[in-house]
Amino acid sequence: MRRREFIGLLGGAAAGWPLGARAQQSAMPVVGWLGGGTAASQRAWVDVFVRRLGELGWIEGRTVVIEYRWGEGRAERYAEIAAEFVRLKPDVIVAGGTEASIAARHATSSIPIVFPTAGDPIGSGLVASLARPGGNVTGLSNLGTDLAAKRIEILREVFPGLSRLAVMANADYSGGVTERKEIDAAARTFGLEIISLPIRRVEDIASAFEGLKTRADALYIIGDPLMNLQHLRINIFALAARLPTMLPQREYLEAGLISYGPNFLDMNRRSADFVDKILRGAKPADLPVEQPTKFDLVINLITAEALGLRVPPSLLARADEVIE
Repeated sequence: MRRREFIGLLGGAAAGWPLGARAQQSAMPVVGWLGGGTAASQRAWVDVFVRRLGELGWIEGRTVVIEYRWGEGRAERYAEIAAEFVRLKPDVIVAGGTEASIAARHATSSIPIVFPTAGDPIGSGLVASLARPGGNVTGLSNLGTDLAAKRIEILREVFPGLSRLAVMANADYSGGVTERKEIDAAARTFGLEIISLPIRRVEDIASAFEGLKTRADALYIIGDPLMNLQHLRINIFALAARLPTMLPQREYLEAGLISYGPNFLDMNRRSADFVDKILRGAKPADLPVEQPTKFDLVINLITAEALGLRVPPSLLARADEVIE
């Protein structure tokens, strides 16, 4: 095993280890964690990943080293971190999200890469197929594109008069392109008008809502690290505009109306199993991409009341969680 100098980065801040501890760390396998957001926004995901690694025998700081880096929702950071990991030569890179995974794949064709979530692994070029990834990348698909029609159906249950749907997405997020195709297909089925709200940076959010004004009945958010980091800001703007929101995951739902999608905590936990297999000698090409096994429907009745909406009892009965 190669000897490495270890400097632990936790919460985005460097912390030097004592020299004796470094000597003990040097022979351990190293996992590079390329987080799409920030240490704070993805703390829970890291916790479940590390906990599962421990269950599999990989104890952080004792039998495995984890190098943390954070992309902060900025595409240019992903490339910088991926290049840094290539220099560090970890045993495996865990890349959080589609764009982070693409950056890591562009940086190396030899270091194994695991993605805990990816919207469209095949369409984005991460893998050749789900059953046979075929390269140095594997992980879990969050099936974001396949859920678009279901999300719109749920939104229409709460708001039967829905006719104009605003869709906000990071214009630089490749997974959003395929999800948008699914949204457009569902819109044709339901007879909806789609109003696009593309953004690329935080400053675009306010202007997008300003330009929207009263042109839409509801808002659909396509998730990615930028949206994750700014979800509270988006929800506040949407609430002020009195727009019911459909969000991609539970973590977005502080002031939004509904979220429906894979359980991202579960997916990050399951990604540790991929890392375990790779550290024990498996090749990513031989590990099929897995799909979500848990989907959560969460309804925020506080937001519904603020918007003057009545959520049908049948929908409440199907919810995994109701916020009251």
